[in-house]
Amino acid sequence: MNSTPPPETDLPELAVRISELTPSCGPVRLVGVDGHAGSGKSTFAARLAAELGGAPVLHLDDLATHEEFFDWTDRFRRQVLDPFERGGAARYDPYDWNLRRFGAARVLEPAPVVLIEGVGAGRRALRPSLALLLWMELDAEASWVRGRQRDGIGLSAFWDDWTEAEIRHFTEDPSRPFADTLVRQGREGYEWLPGPDSAARANRVITEGDELTPPH
Repeated sequence: MNSTPPPETDLPELAVRISELTPSCGPVRLVGVDGHAGSGKSTFAARLAAELGGAPVLHLDDLATHEEFFDWTDRFRRQVLDPFERGGAARYDPYDWNLRRFGAARVLEPAPVVLIEGVGAGRRALRPSLALLLWMELDAEASWVRGRQRDGIGLSAFWDDWTEAEIRHFTEDPSRPFADTLVRQGREGYEWLPGPDSAARANRVITEGDELTPPH
């Protein structure tokens, strides 16, 4: 007999639980949303941010560049983590992928919850500053197919370079083994499963056996 409880449908309740976590970076609860490129991180982060009352979302695509797909850790520390830890506003220079240069600085105030969305959001250099790490549970090949279809044939060469770099990154610095929660997208929305590291956090959001399927 299957004793697994039916999936919940209360995304607002998840937002409440996140809001009740202990701040992890100064006054801020940083929540990482990681996964392979094309796995649906941006869409999911936007929905979660809305349930959190318009929580800011920092997209790691604004930190990466054509020359530094993953070598942005030092800039992230200086521009985002250090100011938040002091209780101040982050100030970072977003990269323009079309013009291939950094744009005007953006200011990010230390909100109660800030979502960090992008490949590498759960890397080891960031994990000590996260209140929660969510991993989009879609395998690499399926994610990349979705990403290539989304971006079109014109970016095929870029995707070739990206996938090679992503494989290298996750080989050297995997995120999934340290995720508190796995997020799986289905036809009717999302299912929440306990992540590999869920038992290691005293303030984790989802306890073992909990699942959540918000409206599509």
